[in-house]
Amino acid sequence: MVAPADIGYTEMYVSNRLQHVSHETIYTAIYAQPRGELIACLRHGHSARMSRTRGTDRRGQIPDMVSIHVRPPEIEDQLLPGHWEGDFIKGANNQSSVGFLVERTSRLVLLAKMEDTTAASALAGFSAKLNSIVAPLRQSFTYDQGKEMSRHQELTAATGVNVYFCDPHSPWQRGTCENTNGLLRQYLPKGTDLSVYSQDELDAIADSLNSRPRATHAFHSPFEVFAATLASASQSPSSRH
Repeated sequence: MVAPADIGYTEMYVSNRLQHVSHETIYTAIYAQPRGELIACLRHGHSARMSRTRGTDRRGQIPDMVSIHVRPPEIEDQLLPGHWEGDFIKGANNQSSVGFLVERTSRLVLLAKMEDTTAASALAGFSAKLNSIVAPLRQSFTYDQGKEMSRHQELTAATGVNVYFCDPHSPWQRGTCENTNGLLRQYLPKGTDLSVYSQDELDAIADSLNSRPRATHAFHSPFEVFAATLASASQSPSSRH
C-alpha cells in the first residue's frame, strides 16, 4: 500500500493552488484519526508525531549572545587596552568557585569571591570588579558559554562593558584566560574548597601574581604595564571628559 503522505496530492491539481495541501497538513490529519491502518502505512510507523526539533537540546543556552566573531578586529591584536577575558575557577566537586578577569594587554588579574556558581553571583562579582576599573580601561569582556553568564545583558547595563561569547569547546579563543588559569592554579589548587578564601585573601593572591615579572612584557610586571596604560589613558583628551 502506498503511504498516504506519498500520494502526491498536489500533483493531481497542479493548476489549482487552492487544492494544494502541505505534507504537514497531511500528517496532522493522519495523527488526528484513531490509531489504526493509516499510521501503520507510514514509513516509520510511529504511534505519535515526532517533534521536528528533536535532537536539538536548547536547555541552558544563553539568550541574546553576541559571538566573538563580530568582536571588533582591533581587540584581537592585544594592542588596545581595556579588553578583558573571564572565567570561573571551580573548587572541589564544583561546589565552590572564584571568578577571575584578566586584561588582554597587560595580563593584569582581578579575582572575585563568588558565593556560589550561579548567574546572580557572576553578575554581582564581575560587575563589582569591572566597575573598580576606570571607564576607559573597561571596554569589552570575552567569556565562554558557561550558564553563569546568562545575565550578561545586565552586566553590560551595570558596567558599560560589551560581552562577547566564544564558540563551544574553543579555549584558544581566550588564550590569555587559559594561560592565566594555569598560573592561578599555583595559588588555588584543583580539588580544594575555594569558599574558604575571603575577598581580601583573593586580592592578595591577585597582587602577588600581578607583581611577577613576565617575559612577554620584557620582564616588567602586569602592575607596571597596567600603570603605564592607566597613566596614558588619564592623559588622553577623551578621558578628561
